[in-house]
Amino acid sequence: MYEEFYGLKNKPFSIQPDPEFIYWGRTHSLAYAMLEYGVMNHAGFTVITGEIGCGKTTLIRHLLNRLEEDYTVGLVSNIQGGNLLEWVLSAFDQPYDNPSEVALHDQLQKFLIEQYASGRRTILIVDEAQNLGHKLLEQLRLLSNINADNDQLLQLILVGQPQLKTLLQSPKLVQFAQRVASDFHLVSLGKEDVKEYITHRLEVAGRESGLFTDLACERIFEASRGVPRIINILCDTCLVYGFAQMAEQIDSEVVDEVIADKKEHGVFKLGEEEAYPASDMDEKGSAAEDEDDEPALVIRDKELVKLLLEKLQS
Repeated sequence: MYEEFYGLKNKPFSIQPDPEFIYWGRTHSLAYAMLEYGVMNHAGFTVITGEIGCGKTTLIRHLLNRLEEDYTVGLVSNIQGGNLLEWVLSAFDQPYDNPSEVALHDQLQKFLIEQYASGRRTILIVDEAQNLGHKLLEQLRLLSNINADNDQLLQLILVGQPQLKTLLQSPKLVQFAQRVASDFHLVSLGKEDVKEYITHRLEVAGRESGLFTDLACERIFEASRGVPRIINILCDTCLVYGFAQMAEQIDSEVVDEVIADKKEHGVFKLGEEEAYPASDMDEKGSAAEDEDDEPALVIRDKELVKLLLEKLQS
């Protein structure tokens, strides 16, 4: 719509988790370094936490794009109950219809040993892991006991919102926390980072000269609290408004107009903290379920993992 007018090859502020647009600020660089370190050093558990929209999924996608072919990857998202072994086996395209818990565990162990014997590393990514609660997290910890000599047969990457970090600090999960070899908590971008983030995405999309004024970037920082997804939404809308007004630059007046309209008609709050209040957390430490919560999802193929990760942020 506005791409040609502003000299862009494509949309610079899509909310899809595109690794090509990653802004390697300090926190995202450190988070990815810890993520890559955990994988390459065969850590049993790697944990990445952060607020909604901070770029966790984009980092996972970037990691998947860089993994060698000798990795077997499965992803489970939004588990809120049920038999964990069934979800894990299904994630790796293994049958899981045996009613015996012992048989399911033996089946998973044989699968992991077969992967190891063939020279493959096995990684399970658990997204929205803050919904697991103490019981399922403890079951995951027990899965990490499956090993061959000194080698870890199953590596687990847990990705979740800040509630996951709180869960893992619980006295009930001391043993789990001690198994976490690599972790990082993503925080929002600072004022200068927001300006550089906007410039970076415009450059990747083909814009050679500045488009957002300094004051416009400052106003976007204040309204978004530095959350990348909200920055993208605001910037994208600003480009639509600017195009409609035939504005050669996006100044603070355009941004203020967008913010005012979003505050009056939008579906999320701007410039305010968003978190689960204590009353919304169930006794297991996870977000209270709504009746129409989506069921857990399982992905068995690396390419399908990437597709689901794209949808998770849409």
